[in-house]
Formats: sequence, structure tokens, C-alpha cells
Amino acid sequence: MDGRWLMVETVFGAGPGDPSAESPVCPLLPTAGVNKTPTVDCRDVCGLNISDRCDFIRTNPDCRNNGGYLNYLEGIFCLFPHSLLPLAITLYAIWLLYLFLILGVTAANFFCPNLSAISTTLKLSHNVAGVTFLAFGNGAPDIFSALVAFSDPRTAGLAFGALFGAGVLVTTVVAGGIAILRPFTAASRPFLRDIIFYMVAVFLTFTALYFGRVTLAWALGYLGLYVFYVITVVLCTWIYRWQQRKSLVYSMPGTPELLSDAEDERVSSNTNSYDYGDEYRPLIPYQETTAQILARALNPLDYRKWRNKSIYWRALKVFKLPVEFVLLLTVPVVDPDKDDHNWKRPLNCLHLVTSPLFCVLTLQSGAYGLYEIGNLLPVWAVVVIAGTGLATVTFFATSNYEIPRFHWLFAFLGFLTSALWINAAATEVVNILQSLGVVFRLSNTVLGLTLLAWGNSIGDAFLDLTLARQGYPRMAFSACFGGIIFNILVGVGLGCLLHISRGHVEVKLEPDGLLVWVLAGALGLSLVFSLVLVPVQCFQLNRAYGVCLLVFYLTFLVVALLTEFGVIHLKSV
Repeated sequence: MDGRWLMVETVFGAGPGDPSAESPVCPLLPTAGVNKTPTVDCRDVCGLNISDRCDFIRTNPDCRNNGGYLNYLEGIFCLFPHSLLPLAITLYAIWLLYLFLILGVTAANFFCPNLSAISTTLKLSHNVAGVTFLAFGNGAPDIFSALVAFSDPRTAGLAFGALFGAGVLVTTVVAGGIAILRPFTAASRPFLRDIIFYMVAVFLTFTALYFGRVTLAWALGYLGLYVFYVITVVLCTWIYRWQQRKSLVYSMPGTPELLSDAEDERVSSNTNSYDYGDEYRPLIPYQETTAQILARALNPLDYRKWRNKSIYWRALKVFKLPVEFVLLLTVPVVDPDKDDHNWKRPLNCLHLVTSPLFCVLTLQSGAYGLYEIGNLLPVWAVVVIAGTGLATVTFFATSNYEIPRFHWLFAFLGFLTSALWINAAATEVVNILQSLGVVFRLSNTVLGLTLLAWGNSIGDAFLDLTLARQGYPRMAFSACFGGIIFNILVGVGLGCLLHISRGHVEVKLEPDGLLVWVLAGALGLSLVFSLVLVPVQCFQLNRAYGVCLLVFYLTFLVVALLTEFGVIHLKSV
């Protein structure tokens, strides 16, 4: 038999006449580490005859998704014939990668700029904005993935796997890569503060897993701990500056915290103050028509950049173009760093129709938008009519070249719309991963600590390593811990709080056996390792420290996979 068809038979089961068809296990790899639930596990579909799998998927409650627009399991076992199942898995994998691309583009180009505009409008300090709005922007994919996963106890393991997996990845691979690229001296007090808070957050999560539930008080405790963390950051910064003013002594250039602040200002000025379009502006300004402004605002491609970029950048840009165009059409962006604050009169007026329409069509996967008011008009039609009227008034009350006083309100509209974009993409990501787990009989935890954690953390990893390569290792190292504190505290706390607000007394947790404890233990061990080793080295982080962290992550990954496939397991008493 050809090797390709042998793989299909191994994964998806044999025909009715084959003896192996009666076996309840049909994965690529051993599955001794997968736990069974008291109800009919959806992953048992692989043990059925091919003709029975579609009915099993459609009738089994464990195979239903709580949200999303596509039923991926029904597509695999009902839409595609058995001979094309490898093609279905391949298409799902490509769609998963594209969803990660949507998450990255939305967070970087639309969500974060609007958060920055909101923090500027509210006149928040850099410290408060950094640990609140900036952390929310950087961790948006992780947060929304956790919110979606916590909506169903069956996928709660996916959230824990992703949050813990991302924590281990960032605190070992990313932090180790920074130390290898550019050895540096860490800021002592911020490092100790962040790692202690993160250890407390991991301990709280470990305790919740041990008891198997999260109550309302526990969820509020997560959010309260994060508020306390924000207050601590602001208070420590104020005390530090007060001491500097009181002493009237200028610190030496080697002071880690002052270097970190200086780096912050240099990076901020390098990344935000220069507009690369200045050199292309015409010497004699001309008045563009409304149609030209709309066409330029909706064009996601800069032809000058296109000519100067590499072939890899161009290839990636081709995949981004459809997403960027739809995002430009539905999400307003306010940029205080630009002269016109990104005020595009025709496009912003159009946003008053498209943004609310997109919002109602994404809430509860479109259920609210399709609801008919008095059996006359659906909600989406009412939104379009109201948005069109408001857009018409705004268009005739404003001009193309004068920023209206209410333009800052578009930042809040853009924030809400981009958040729903991220939530919709995160819902599809969770559903695809859950479907792949059913096909390959993998636990949600291992999918979370690998695919979901890697996909959501790849952007932060590249950003931190790029900062280190450009000469700002302290800032990059601080970001490793600051961001994941927000992710775990707000991700678990807010996710469980939203689930409880829907009428549930508590959030039931169904950890996937030994693996989740291996994951939590590895994260705690990595934090203890850094907490002990970094002060012992007088906060001098060298390449040897970075190599140790990389070896630790590889060891953890091997142990986690061996645990998932049953090679490492607890002996039954």
C-alpha cells in the first residue's frame, strides 16, 4: 500500500471490513495520555465506521461549538469524502495560519493605534498606559483566545495550555534569545517586582486547577491582583523619581533603571516621531477631491515601499492585502502622531455605517444582527439606516482638511470594532484547534501550549528580539514579564468572570490529566530558576544564561509531548 494512503488509514480508521475498524483508537500517535470524560467524547468518532461518523458529529453534544461561523468537524467528516481527509486537514492548517495573520494585522495596525490614541486622549502617564492599554494591545490575541476558550469547560484546557505555554515560551526562549543576542545588566527592582507578581499569578492558577473550579471571588481576585500590580508599578515609579529629585544627584550612566527609561524615550522617538512619508510629500500642496481621498485611504499598498522591499516582504504583503482592505473599510484608526490625526472625511463617514454593521454581525456569531425587531426589520437593517443618517449629517457638517472636535470618538469606535475582529478570529482559531484535536486525538492542553501559544506569541517574540538586536535589551527583557502578567491575570480573571455572568455559579475546569501539571510545574520552575540565578549573577545576563533557558524549554517540550502520548504517566495505585 502506498505510504500516503497508509497514513490516511492510520489516522482516520480503516473500512468496515478491516479488523482495525473496530478499534476505538485511530490517531497518528499513541493516545494513552488522553483522558476520557463521563459523556461521549467527541474524539471517539475515529473509532466508528466511516459511514457513522457524520451522524455522530451532528448528534453528539460534545462535538458542537459554542460560537463561530463554520462547523469544522462537520466539514471534515460530512463535507469531505474519506479519501480527501488529508486535503481537508491541509486546508484547515492553511486557514489556521491565515487566522493568525488576521490576529497579528488587526492587533498591530488597528487595535494598538486606537488604544494609544485613547490613552493620549485620556492623558494617561506612560507607566499607566504601558501596563494597561499597551499591555492589552500586545496581548489581545492571547486575551481573546482565552475568553473564547473559557466559555466552554471542554476548551478551558486550551486556554490554560496557551497561557502557560506562552509564559514558558516567552520567559525561556525569548528571554534567553535576548541574553544571547546582547548580554546586558537587568534592572533589579523592576525584574524582581514583575517575576514575583507573575509567580503569584501562576500559583493562583495552579490552585484553581487543583480544586477544579474558579468561583466569582477567585475571578475577582485575579483582576484585583492586576489592579494591585498597576498601582505598584505607578507607585514604585513615583517613589523612584521622588528619590532622584530629593537627592539632587544625577545617576551614573550605568544605572539600569535610568538606562531603561532613556531607552524608552529613544525607541519611542525613533519609532513614532518620524513619518517616512514626509520625504515624498510634494513641495506645492494640492487639494485632493473627496473621491481621491477615499481611494487613497482604502489602498493598503504603498507602491514606494513595495519597490524597496524584499521578495519575502512582498509575498507576505500579498496575503495581507485582502485582510487589510476589509479592516480599512470597517475599522477607523485615530493617530495623534499625524498632522491630520488620520482624519479621512469620506472614509470616516463610511465607518459610521460599516463599523456598527460589523459589530452587530459578529456579536454571538451574528445572532443579534439577524434578530428581527417586531417581525419587521432585522437589527442589521436598523443599524444601516441609523448609520447612514449619522454619516450623512457628519459628511455635510465637516470638511476634508479640518479635523472635527469629535474625531477622538472614532478611536473608541475603532477600538470596539478591532476588538470584535480579534474576538471573531480567535473564536475560529479555538474551533479549528479543537477540531484538529478530535481528528488526531490530542488534548486541548497540548494544542494550547504548542500551536496556540506559538501563534499568539510569535509577534511579541520578533518584536522583543528586534529590540534587543537594535540595542535595547533591557526594554525587551522587561516586556517578557510585563506582558504575560497581564495575559494570565486578565485572561483567566475576565474569561471566568464573563462565563459566570452568563448565569453559571462557577467555572468548571477539566484539566487534561498529568500534562497540565507538567505545564504549570515547568512554568513555575522556570520562574524560580530565573529568580535565583539572575540575582546570583548580580543581574548580569550573559549568553550562558540564555543557552540554559533554551535548553530548559526544549527539555520541557520533550517532556510535555512524552506525557501527552503516554510515555510518561502516573502509575495506577
